[in-house]
Amino acid sequence: MSNNLTRYQSITNMLDSLITSKTRVKLLLKFFLNPGTKSYLRGLATEFGESTNAIRVELNRLTEAKLLKSVNSGRTVEYRANKDHSLFKDIQSVVKKFVGIDKVAEELAAKLGDIRAAYVIGDYAQGNDSGLIDLVLVGQVDEEKLKEVTEKTEDLIERKIRTLVLNEEEFLKLQDRLNINHALFIWGKEAVSDEL
Repeated sequence: MSNNLTRYQSITNMLDSLITSKTRVKLLLKFFLNPGTKSYLRGLATEFGESTNAIRVELNRLTEAKLLKSVNSGRTVEYRANKDHSLFKDIQSVVKKFVGIDKVAEELAAKLGDIRAAYVIGDYAQGNDSGLIDLVLVGQVDEEKLKEVTEKTEDLIERKIRTLVLNEEEFLKLQDRLNINHALFIWGKEAVSDEL
């Protein structure tokens, strides 16, 4: 576990060292955690509690680097991740490592039992690093093992994890309320909702 903690801390330190602008880190998290995310300048300023000017400077830098795409929509500009960029997958991987979602998926796959799929919903699915990861697991889980894995992973990634375990029937009934269409699919052979 200490080896994993050292690896996680080095990734966190690397991202903080490479990207000295906290606003830029927030923008990368916003757009690369869930690449379906789209947002506007004023909405981002409100969400981050920063001036529109500070956000605009970083959006312009990321757009000039072609990491973000911007599309005019009337009098506003909509921003989203550029999935065609050659570094898209690499940046997304670093962002997931920074947040710890890669660790969550790795631990689930290895230790919890018969899980068909795992989704992150809520703040992290929207690209917000709030400190609370909402995780939906579809399948059968050993509750004691889940608690153990969750506690270890929380210590490792320095974020809280809230889990909801559903069987497939429950999942199908609740997927609209859980907003699964905007969730981040993190583990499984294929999304359960795609099978139907």
